[in-house]
Amino acid sequence: MRKENISDAVIRRLPRYYRQLTDLCNRGVVRISSHSLGQEMNITASQIRQDFSCFGEFGQQGYGYNVAELRRQIGHILGLDQHDKIILIGAGNLGRAITVHIGFQKYGYELAGIFDSNISLENIEISGIKIMHTNRLAEFCKENHPKMAVLCIPKSGAKEMVQKLLDLGVNAFWNFSHYDIHYDHPEAAVENVHLTDSLMTLSYAARRQEEYSAEPSSEEENTEE
Repeated sequence: MRKENISDAVIRRLPRYYRQLTDLCNRGVVRISSHSLGQEMNITASQIRQDFSCFGEFGQQGYGYNVAELRRQIGHILGLDQHDKIILIGAGNLGRAITVHIGFQKYGYELAGIFDSNISLENIEISGIKIMHTNRLAEFCKENHPKMAVLCIPKSGAKEMVQKLLDLGVNAFWNFSHYDIHYDHPEAAVENVHLTDSLMTLSYAARRQEEYSAEPSSEEENTEE
């Protein structure tokens, strides 16, 4: 049974565990110890045991973890076996790329609808799904009850769209819009994706690496003396 007040750090490690366990399954590994799993992921065994204890007891002393079963359990915790309906708002370049390249079914969702405010895009198909105009959003949500929306729209239009979606019963957002949903709606479930933030973080790391490489080593300093 899941315990309360699980830290964000633990939750954010769960997808890493799931990916690693998927890789282990594909390699034919049947069981693994926390020590070996930690070596695979560069995480301490104690950290792994502590993380898993937040959700129950998965391993057996002297045996370790059944890889396939542990993968199934973590997938269940993440909701990958739920197959809830999801909609995508914004059929521009980013929205199209996400539709084509993200296999939503593997992650517990069915991409049920794609919407855009550009009427010229209506009825164009992306991966077999016809784009609908956003004026059909209310009718669609009432009939299909999606639980989550992917927002691939400009920040300028996101605030109004989020309010509309919340009123229609959508309360979870994969947010590419740069609009701070939690500022106005702290009750919503939100995962913000800022691609440029990731690029700037990489830029900082690259510059630090250059600075470190340019620093003289202790041996060079002693030689100069």
